[in-house]
Amino acid sequence: VCSSDLTRWFIGLRRFTSSASSTRLQGHVPIKPYLNLKVLKENLSEIQVNVSRRKTTADPQRAAALFDQTTKLNFELDKLRAQRNNIAKSGKTNRDQSLKDEGKALKEKITEMEKMYLELNNELEHLALQIPNDTHPDVPIGDESQARVLHVNGDKPEFAFPPQDHVRLGDRLQWFDGVAGAKVSGHKFTYFKNEAVLLELALVHWSLSRVGSRGYTPIITPELVRPIVVEGCGFHPRGQSSQIYTVDNNELCLIGTSEIPLAGMYSNTVLPAAQLPVKMVAFSHCFRTEAGAAGLDTKGIYRLHQFSKVEMFTLCLPEDSEKLHREMLEIEMDLYKELGLHYKVLDMPTEELGAAAYRKYDIEAWMPGRGSYGEISSTSNCTDYQSRRLNIRFRRTPPGQKVNYSLPFVHTLNGTACAVPRMLLALMETYQNGDGSITVPSVLRPWMGGLETIRPRQAELDSSST
Repeated sequence: VCSSDLTRWFIGLRRFTSSASSTRLQGHVPIKPYLNLKVLKENLSEIQVNVSRRKTTADPQRAAALFDQTTKLNFELDKLRAQRNNIAKSGKTNRDQSLKDEGKALKEKITEMEKMYLELNNELEHLALQIPNDTHPDVPIGDESQARVLHVNGDKPEFAFPPQDHVRLGDRLQWFDGVAGAKVSGHKFTYFKNEAVLLELALVHWSLSRVGSRGYTPIITPELVRPIVVEGCGFHPRGQSSQIYTVDNNELCLIGTSEIPLAGMYSNTVLPAAQLPVKMVAFSHCFRTEAGAAGLDTKGIYRLHQFSKVEMFTLCLPEDSEKLHREMLEIEMDLYKELGLHYKVLDMPTEELGAAAYRKYDIEAWMPGRGSYGEISSTSNCTDYQSRRLNIRFRRTPPGQKVNYSLPFVHTLNGTACAVPRMLLALMETYQNGDGSITVPSVLRPWMGGLETIRPRQAELDSSST
């Protein structure tokens, strides 16, 4: 069963007119997934297997049962409304009190059943939105230990001295102030200082330049979005396990990745097929609660609540999404090879896929001071999972030509070009020297004013020698 089959219940029913360019509904138009659960019922056993393999809390069986209930209830409502209409028509010529009483009783019964239908339908929509995307048949089944290594770049760097971790290196360079960050904002917030600031900006400019040269349009996105856009991308803005910060007294959420506003930018839109693919690369700050990560990576910058990231995002024709997914992975690999990092590419197993991902590749870089690999990037093919929720369609027919079929949905893909803290960590530990200095990778030197080596601050050297 293919992805488009398993997720067809999110088909929007709006009609659109077309023009030479993309068609967008103007103003703040609600983004509403319309549910057609026939495919869910027809493929219930396959969907249940997929949900089980991905270890999600989705309940497709309950959703299918609610679909039956709401279908039956809607049929009964239609019959009662027809009876009420007939009575209303008869009442125009017949003043019989019994007709009035019968009409009043029907109205009360319809009101009660409509309330019941609304409650059941809301629960149905909530449950249906929890069902994850289908899974590519080649994805390994299981937990993180089942990840398949697809490629290894370079060798682990060797040192003539015991390599230090980025926390110790950062202390000597005076690059990070987590104490001040905790005082001002809380745990897992930090200040970047001195050359760390310049390196962050260098990484951002360098990665934007490199990805932009591959045909991606640079974007800076809003960092506050509506919850419906967050949900449309497969993230949950509420609940104990949510990674999303919500703003009190305001229906907005802080983004965990610029993938969210990039997808939202095209919500309620019909794109001419000739305009696809749409390739974007965005810089933004990202905010994550790190729910479930208590006690992990408590020191340093490996896991922060706020960080900078350069993200790739693509809208494309369904038949092109696997090819463009490989292209996005190749861009990531070229970037990290150019930086001189030792890394491995992983085909991530079912339990490591987010709700929207049909397939996901992770890249883990060797971090000598930590003595382990750490994730620095991922790229996901989300097929039509997000576009069905956000109502992003395309049409192959010429503008103005009438079509007698439902307009199909685009596929969406995302990939990390540069998650700054993880990248900075990997570079610090890879390019460290015995005296605590850091060699600047040659590709970043033009963005660093030609600086080749960053040495520990003198004050730190003095204090460490006394």
